[in-house]
Amino acid sequence: MVEMNEMRLDLKNNEEFKKAFKFIIEQIGEDSDREGLKRTPLRIAKAFEEWFGGYAIKNPEEVLNRTFPSEGYNDLCVIKNISFNSFCEHHIAPFDGVAHIGIVYNNRIAGLDKFVKLVYMYARRLQTQEVMTQQIGEAIKKVLKPKGIYVLIEAKHKCVGSRETRNESTEFITTYRDGLFIKKEDLESRFLQLVNKR
Repeated sequence: MVEMNEMRLDLKNNEEFKKAFKFIIEQIGEDSDREGLKRTPLRIAKAFEEWFGGYAIKNPEEVLNRTFPSEGYNDLCVIKNISFNSFCEHHIAPFDGVAHIGIVYNNRIAGLDKFVKLVYMYARRLQTQEVMTQQIGEAIKKVLKPKGIYVLIEAKHKCVGSRETRNESTEFITTYRDGLFIKKEDLESRFLQLVNKR
């Protein structure tokens, strides 16, 4: 079983990585030997170990490997407001948001923390929000084989908020639906109502 502390790369001991960031610091016109910047490549390495810890897990579906019998429960379950931080692959600019997951189990259920860990693992990689949404949905579908799955992600992207248009209020929403959530419109409506309920 994958634990959160396993989601870490080893970059702080990688001299090539730190050397590359020293070079970048110099290329933007700074003095990499200035007191405030001397240890910045090391600090960046430590930060990247956390920010991109999703690469330390080769098979993210592993987090869903411990399941329990549903004992007849067959109604909608919603896990909402899973907050995350990620970076887009286009500018390595941060985007932050929340993921909501709706699931109708099929005999086997998973612990709530497993969904949080799954979101964290995919968020801690370079990708697009669209791809991350699909990856989360496909991982749940592959391992749990539920009757229905809905993943909805809402996020704000710094590549929009801090560059060119500088529109900080723009929010991006992506979805993944499968099974009963496609076949039964009322189930999708129930999920969205519960997500929007405060």
